[in-house]
Amino acid sequence: MWGMLPMLAVRATYPPVGRDWVHERKWDGMRALADIRSGRLHLRTRSGKSATDRFPELARLAAKHDDLLLDGEICVLTRGMCRFSALADRIHVKDRATAFALAQGQPVTYVIFDVLRLHGTDLTDKPWTERRAILDRLGLRGPRWQVSPTYDDGDALFATTLEQGYEGVVSKRRDAPYRPGVRSADWIKVPHRPLFSVVVGGWQAEPGNPARIAALLLGMPGPQGLRYLGSMMTGLAERSQVDLLAELNPRRRTDSPFDVAPSVREVVWVDPEVVVDVRATGLDSTGLLQRPSYQRLRPDMDPETILEEIPDTQETTGDTPVYGPPR
Repeated sequence: MWGMLPMLAVRATYPPVGRDWVHERKWDGMRALADIRSGRLHLRTRSGKSATDRFPELARLAAKHDDLLLDGEICVLTRGMCRFSALADRIHVKDRATAFALAQGQPVTYVIFDVLRLHGTDLTDKPWTERRAILDRLGLRGPRWQVSPTYDDGDALFATTLEQGYEGVVSKRRDAPYRPGVRSADWIKVPHRPLFSVVVGGWQAEPGNPARIAALLLGMPGPQGLRYLGSMMTGLAERSQVDLLAELNPRRRTDSPFDVAPSVREVVWVDPEVVVDVRATGLDSTGLLQRPSYQRLRPDMDPETILEEIPDTQETTGDTPVYGPPR
């Protein structure tokens, strides 16, 4: 079972309504499966990479049960709200000594929302209602972990999370099993802000200053390779420049990684391995991002994990779920 990847949600405009659905706050953290076996905790990211050594303050979770597999998000919480900017420092950690030092000053909390295995029994085929009842009985409340609360009224939660500044709402069908590694319409995510994850395929330097980025060339993985989504020049502040160049320079290459090379000049091509979050209003009729603005690196994500993360014109043609009345 340990090759399991987390279940993913599809994007919608509004939460679904009715008794078939339950709703949770959308946490702006790092998705992770927590596997407990024989008194040891193993953390894996949504792409299957180990994250255990980065978060030593979560190790005591292993004392709760001998055999347990949980799904949740690792967050740095401030007054109950997750701050990804603070978490980013922890995601980049490479050695245990640094991880222990950061854990003292900026500890994380594991926000749990599902249980997938208990005492050797696979629970993924059980409906969400049964898994949630089991999770609630486990008593997983501790200094560095907690269970995400659920709500029956998605419309009210949508309004409350918008007012309070949360990322949005995740809605789950009550009778749905857990589908590992699948992006399923049984889970619906409704973000308040148009934030999308994309891949960097190259960058252009500022004229006369090759050490500064003027624009990032962005793409989305697809069956034919990296599909070009346009360039982005907004939001590339000084600190962002330093972090981006540290990731991009070691990945330089001589040819374009895009399936169809864009007609741009003076490009430094890179291997399509770096994922970033951008704000945009979606894709235009030509398939390019509309008014993209850089937000942050996503070192917790691999390119293959972001397929279908970004909506395009199909959202208005019925291929992407849109629930609830316009507000």
